[in-house]
Amino acid sequence: MKIYHSIRKSAGNLNRFEKSLWAGSAFVVAASFVLAKSGDWVTLAASLVGVTALIFVAKGDVLGQILTIVFSVVYSIISFCFAYYGEMITYMGMTAPIAMLSVATWMRNPYSQQQVKVNRLQARSFVMLFILAVLVTWGFYYILVYFHTANIVFSTISVTTSFMASALMMLRSPYYAVAYAANDLVLIVLWVLASMESLSYVPMVVCFSIFFINDLYGFRNWVQMQAEQDRSRGG
Repeated sequence: MKIYHSIRKSAGNLNRFEKSLWAGSAFVVAASFVLAKSGDWVTLAASLVGVTALIFVAKGDVLGQILTIVFSVVYSIISFCFAYYGEMITYMGMTAPIAMLSVATWMRNPYSQQQVKVNRLQARSFVMLFILAVLVTWGFYYILVYFHTANIVFSTISVTTSFMASALMMLRSPYYAVAYAANDLVLIVLWVLASMESLSYVPMVVCFSIFFINDLYGFRNWVQMQAEQDRSRGG
């Protein structure tokens, strides 16, 4: 019951625009699934969980991180089926674990009951993240080659953008959304290539196109959250 009330409270915290954005995103994703006649219910489930996670992450609500973990697991299954081992390894071995850490980090740094405290990173933090991203990409590239990953170039780029997005989200920076938007563009390309072999993957193209729109809103909202929190603290 406590979990149910917590979810209701998070949903009630969404404003009219955010509810409309979520409803519109879910409708487009579901419509693409029906029109594609893919019959892949796992793909539909992943897409719906994903758009729901994004709207709560955009609000700075820890529920978004919990849903991100669920999305990562389901999306990994889909990626495995198309031999996108890079996506599978990235989401199961990196995105999901970082999202788990983010749940703990966000809960330890609340601004309010339904909103995390936005963090203003220093330049040296971005430099360190860039160095780590290079090392992670380098290591993952050889893993992807070993598993004969499809579309290796875009799969490798996806590792870089996914790492940056997940790390920035854990660190509570508004720029997580910029990195995720970049990752969305890479994934749109990956699933367009997959759709050329099987139209059942068209809903994934639509899914990440919707993700892109939601991530743009996420960045806008986090910048606004940061400004409001600074004003309330007299910063």
